Amino acid sequence: MRQNIKLYQWNFIKEAKDAEQAAAATGVPVTVPHTWNAIDGQDGGNDYYRGTCWYVHKLERPELTPGGRAYLEFNGAAMTAEVYFNGAKLARHEGGYSTFRVDITDYLLEENTVAVSVDNADNDRVYPQKADFTFYGGLYRPVNLVTVPECHFALDYWGGKGIKVTPIVEGTGAQVTVEVWVKGNPDSVAITLDGKQQTVPVQEGHGQAVFHIENVHLWDGVEDPFLYTAIAELPDDRISTRFGCRSFAMDPEKGFLLNGRSYPLRGVSRHQDRIGVGNALTPDMHREDMGIIREIGANTVRLAHYQHDQYFYDLCDEAGMVVWAEIPYITMHMPNGRENTLSQMQELIVQCYNHPSIVCWGLSNEITAAGGVTEDLLENHRLLNDLCHSLDKTRPTVLANVFMLEIESPLLEIPDVNSYNLYFGWYLGELDENDAFFDEYHTRYPDRCIGFSEYGADANPRFQTARPERGDYTEAYQALYHEHIIKMINERPYLWATHVWNMFDFAADGRDEGGEHGRNQKGLVTMDRKLKKDAFYLYKAHWGKEPFVHLCGSRYVDRAEAVTEVTVYSNQSTVVLYVDGKQFAEQQGKAVFRFQVPLSGEHTIEARAGEHLSRIFVRRVSQPNTEYMFFKTGDIVNWFDKEDFKPGYFSIKDTLGELGAQPQAAALMGQLMAQTSASRGDVAESVKDNPNLQKMMMKTTLESMLKQVRDMITPEQVKALNAALQQIKKPE
Repeated sequence: MRQNIKLYQWNFIKEAKDAEQAAAATGVPVTVPHTWNAIDGQDGGNDYYRGTCWYVHKLERPELTPGGRAYLEFNGAAMTAEVYFNGAKLARHEGGYSTFRVDITDYLLEENTVAVSVDNADNDRVYPQKADFTFYGGLYRPVNLVTVPECHFALDYWGGKGIKVTPIVEGTGAQVTVEVWVKGNPDSVAITLDGKQQTVPVQEGHGQAVFHIENVHLWDGVEDPFLYTAIAELPDDRISTRFGCRSFAMDPEKGFLLNGRSYPLRGVSRHQDRIGVGNALTPDMHREDMGIIREIGANTVRLAHYQHDQYFYDLCDEAGMVVWAEIPYITMHMPNGRENTLSQMQELIVQCYNHPSIVCWGLSNEITAAGGVTEDLLENHRLLNDLCHSLDKTRPTVLANVFMLEIESPLLEIPDVNSYNLYFGWYLGELDENDAFFDEYHTRYPDRCIGFSEYGADANPRFQTARPERGDYTEAYQALYHEHIIKMINERPYLWATHVWNMFDFAADGRDEGGEHGRNQKGLVTMDRKLKKDAFYLYKAHWGKEPFVHLCGSRYVDRAEAVTEVTVYSNQSTVVLYVDGKQFAEQQGKAVFRFQVPLSGEHTIEARAGEHLSRIFVRRVSQPNTEYMFFKTGDIVNWFDKEDFKPGYFSIKDTLGELGAQPQAAALMGQLMAQTSASRGDVAESVKDNPNLQKMMMKTTLESMLKQVRDMITPEQVKALNAALQQIKKPE
């Protein structure tokens, strides 16, 4: 019978010229899963080690039945791996997020040496190469030794399990086609489903059975994620897979439909890393992530920007999460990377086909961010789109488009459905520009499905304020941003899916902003999963079913204002506020409740909703606490007196377009732009290379742009710039 043995203990060698040298090296003992970038990939500087490292394991010869085979199974080797067995190179795999197997049977000795080179170095062939997250290197998912008898279910087809289940719901029943692929020339295979068994012939290594389930129990999202199990058996081998029966559709007006009814997809995106661990997550960590996603009340997860651990897809199946699955074809199109996009997509679909949670295949993400739309890029997407449809007749394809891509671009005509990543109100522009964008898209293309695949604002919980504004990295601005966005989403039911960017803070070693090095802080939860930001509870108030109440601003203790605004999030209709044990006010409402509370000293404030309670402590101070400020010299608007802005002359309050049209003003602005062009993440970096984004930026005031880079400039520099602009008279 089949055996699956985990290979935990390996020797890690950072530098070796070849497999022979690696096998002889002393190295460092490590436990796989392992990444060598757990620390340097998260501390900023964009200097984490990207190169080739080696893993070596000593393996005793496994017991095999006559004709049996032995495979090494790698569930994640980032990004390119070469496998050497007893000195012989047996395999090369390009792509760091999928499973691949290597048949070692014919090379087995009594004592064996496995040497694996793993390479995450920069190249022009293997995705990802440019994106706003860390490309961890290592054997960061389990490695297994799999032994099977002579007649066994196939293990060497794109990392799949050898079983494929296609359910089609028909009225109150379902037709379920089960296909299997086998090795060793068996005559037949037994397939069992829902208590019924069929023995079907095997022809050219393939067997197929069709079952009809009457009164089918549907996989019905978070309310009832029922799973069936299909079992396939040979005389000495057995495999099984879970699946779900459901129907779904995306409608240009009604949004997402599950099992014939409206089912708005409202949820989050997720990256697979943690502080001090990198992407070498344990099952407990995966379960904790799913628990937090369930707590917030989400019903969909965008698993970005690559194939995730099979265990997490299993958790999504069990929880009823609707999943967007995608490959890491991201940010920058590489002409030499076409074959890699196709192979990574083939692996994603073959390995993940049976998961009922998955409803679409993502072709790419923000692929025009670092360049324009070319014919080669379009052809790459056409080939990917055709590949998806050839492998899977049941799921649509989707694109996540960067916000500066024109809605009339031919790229949007390729996938079945589209989504946009918009960051108006954070990287540039105003919050209501998100509303206007979707209104324009829906008006111009009423027959196209459109979704909201990314949106968010960075927040460092250390930073607090009574006057939140774009670019301040405060917890309060993040909450205010999401208050606007969720209202906008609720008013537009045609959005087939919306995904907050992101559920958790994640590593982006090239970042240095918002008081943290090497981190994207758009998460609703911190990277260590220990702190839920206030915006987390806003979504819980809109989506969550379990009654609760949350008082915002618990980390904003020292308050200089005489009257402070207290915000409460709750999914209950009535909230009562108490100040120092006495009832202060009662409100009826939905999700968001605000109270104006006078401050005179130290106060304990409580919010109650039925039997649920939340409490914070605040105190009145004479001056704002500078520890709460991202830029401790104060906001840009406070650097000037009213007389610093003479009417009829240019100033930082003018738009970039207005300033750019005047040669002297444009030169002054250009000097500042050159100084502040680094460390802003890939979306911000792409401004200089993208005409469409430049066009959008022309509507933004210089003052607004400066607030985004306030960590890179001094008050003196801004005052000097404004003074110089004030010497330039505007045209009559």
